[in-house]
Amino acid sequence: MTTEQQLLLAFYGDDFTGSTDAMEALALGGYRTMLFLEAPTPDMLKRFEGIRCVGVAGTSRAKTPRELEREVRPVMERLSRIGAPIVHYKTCSTFDSSPEIGSIGEAIRVSRPFFAGQTTVPLLVGAPALGRYTLFGQHFARMDGEVYRLDRHPVMSRHPVTPMDEADLRLHLRKQLDEEIGLMNILELEGDADAVAARFRRKLEEKPSVLLFDVLDEERLALSARLIWEDAAQDPRFVVGSSGVEYALTSYWKQAGIAGAKRKAADGGASIIPADRILAVSGSASAVSKRQIETALGQGFRGIKIPVEAIADRDRLPEELLGQAIRWLNEGESVVLYTALGPDDEAIKATRERLAAIGVDGSQSGEYIGRQLGRWTKRIMLETGLRRVVIAGGDTSGFVTSEMGIYGLEMLAPISPGAPLCRVYSQDERMDGVELALKGGQFGSPDYFAKVRDAAAN
Repeated sequence: MTTEQQLLLAFYGDDFTGSTDAMEALALGGYRTMLFLEAPTPDMLKRFEGIRCVGVAGTSRAKTPRELEREVRPVMERLSRIGAPIVHYKTCSTFDSSPEIGSIGEAIRVSRPFFAGQTTVPLLVGAPALGRYTLFGQHFARMDGEVYRLDRHPVMSRHPVTPMDEADLRLHLRKQLDEEIGLMNILELEGDADAVAARFRRKLEEKPSVLLFDVLDEERLALSARLIWEDAAQDPRFVVGSSGVEYALTSYWKQAGIAGAKRKAADGGASIIPADRILAVSGSASAVSKRQIETALGQGFRGIKIPVEAIADRDRLPEELLGQAIRWLNEGESVVLYTALGPDDEAIKATRERLAAIGVDGSQSGEYIGRQLGRWTKRIMLETGLRRVVIAGGDTSGFVTSEMGIYGLEMLAPISPGAPLCRVYSQDERMDGVELALKGGQFGSPDYFAKVRDAAAN
C-alpha cells in the first residue's frame, strides 16, 4: 500500500447529520472519505478507490448509556484495528449530551480500552468554519451572525432533550465522566510550534484523563492538529470532539505535505444537475429548522404537517398523508413533511404524551419517530421515482436513513457548512445513487431546502 492509499483517519459519528458534517470537512480538504452505516470490512473498503478516511454514522447521541455501549463498543473495536493512526469519536459541535442521553463520558469509557497505551484523550470541539469556538474551556456557538455562550444560546440552551445549561465543557463533561479533565488554553497555544509542543508534553506528563483544546482560529486549530497527529506517530490514538478535529487535521495534513489520493469524482465524472422536485422530511424541533420550513413554503414547497396520531400509530400507514405527498411530487411539486414548527410547537408535548401512552419513553422517542419517518420516506420515493431527498434533524436522521436500506454515503457537493449533498450506496438498485442531504437542527441557511433542490456541480 502506497502512502496515498493508507488510511489517515477513522471516525464514528454520534448522529448521521454530524457524520456527514465530518465527511464534508475531510472531502473539501481533498481526502476521499466514505461514510458507512456499519463498521466496514477490509473487503468492503476495497470497493472504493483511494479512500483516505472512513466514517461510521451512528445514533448514540439519542441513546441511553446502556444502549450507547451496545452500539459503540463493537464499532470502536473494529475501527481500532482498521489501520488508521487516529480514531475519532465525533460529537456534535455544540456538545449537547447528558448523563442520561448521548453521554460523551460513557463513549469515552467504552472506547478507551481499545487504545490501551493511551493515558490522555484529546478533546477538541471548536470549529471556526461552523462558528464554534472554545475559550478558556467555555464554548460558544454562532447563530444569525451573533456568537453566544452555549448556556445562553437561543436554541441549545432550550434543546428539548439535552439542554445545554453549562458552557464550560470540562464541567459539562465531568457530569458524565468523573475524572480529571485538563485544558490546553488559548494562551498556551500561542508562540512558535516548538514552545507549544513543549507545553503540550508537560500537560501530558500530568496525565489527565481528557485534555480539552481551546479553539479560536484556523492557525491554532492546525497547530492543535499537529500536536495530536505527532502524538499518534507510534500507536493509534483515540480522539473525541466535533468536526473541528477533521478541519484541524486536513489543515495540518496539507501543511505537512500529506496528500489526498488522486481519483475520479465520486459520481464517476457525471455532472450533478438541479432536481425538478425534492422531498424534505423534518423531525427537527429547532428554531433554525422552523425558519427553513417556513422559507421553503414561501418558495413554493407544498407543506404537510404530520399529525401526532399518525406518528404514534405504529401499525397503520397514514395513507391519506402519504397519498397527498405522492400526488404533489408526481405533479412536479416539491414537498416538505414536518413533525413540528420550532421548539414552542404544542405538537412536541402532545407527541411525547401520546408516545408515553403507548409505552415509548423519552429516551426512545427519537428512534421511534425516525423509523416511522424512514418507512414513509422510502414508500414515497419508490412510488414517485424521486432521486433527491433532504432529512432534517440530527437525532432522527440516523433512524430514517437506516430504514431506507443504505450502506454508505459519499459527499457530492457542499450546500451549507456541515450539511452537504451526498450520493447513496445501497444493495437495492432502486435506492443506489439517490442523492441525500442530511441536516442537523442547527445547520443550514433559511433557504437550505431550495438550495438542495437547485444544487448543481461538475
